[in-house]
Amino acid sequence: MKHWGKQVLGIMLLAAVWQAASWSGIWSSYILPPPGKVAGALWAMMDSGVLWQHIFVSLRRVVQGFSIAFLLAFAGGTAAYELPGMEEYYKGFLEFMRNVPPISLIALLILWFGIGETSKIIIIVLASFFPMYLNIRKGFLSIDKKLLEVGRAFGFGRWRQFTRIVLPWAVPDILIGMKVGLGYSWRAIIGAEMIAASRGIGYLILDAQQMSRSDKVVAGILTIGAVGIACDRLFQALISRMAVRERTEGAAAHENQGFM
Repeated sequence: MKHWGKQVLGIMLLAAVWQAASWSGIWSSYILPPPGKVAGALWAMMDSGVLWQHIFVSLRRVVQGFSIAFLLAFAGGTAAYELPGMEEYYKGFLEFMRNVPPISLIALLILWFGIGETSKIIIIVLASFFPMYLNIRKGFLSIDKKLLEVGRAFGFGRWRQFTRIVLPWAVPDILIGMKVGLGYSWRAIIGAEMIAASRGIGYLILDAQQMSRSDKVVAGILTIGAVGIACDRLFQALISRMAVRERTEGAAAHENQGFM
């Protein structure tokens, strides 16, 4: 409660400064709409259902692109562990693509795939793939060799070593990569929707800007932040729950071994 109280207080102070800046008259309400006007626009879009439709579209795109990126990143990380010699053939290409902003490819992707869903999904995949791939690769390659020796001593084959030793060892790095990749997915989809889309939160902001509705622009920005925080908190809760379950199962196994 104390932690949440500090966060709420910080938000209230920011809103007060925002309101004071609007009252000062230095900027017009068009440039800096007051909090009340933004809240009214936000409520109107929520009440009409328009905002929920745009949120759903953006969420669907993020889930699709993020899922594809995770599968590719996991496959790439597994290949880096199982076939380390092959990595030299594609490492340079991955390093090159990692330094190319995905949004810079939107013009080329539109030329190839049009302004449909495919180009936006590819942008999300390119944005979220690399943080997940690098963390998954790190988790697999940082395995303690002594654990592998123990597995071989117990007669574990290569598949059993991977599923029972390597994969559990890499879980923390995999989850970190997924969390970072999810944030990159949101950044990418909003940018893509502002360039080529007819639905989504990014399109909502761009359409409001073209209609000279700065209150809706700010409302859209606040929506992006709120949805992003909600997704991050849900993912963090999932990580915490998995960690608690692993500790509980580990303690139970330890007690059973002690009893035996």
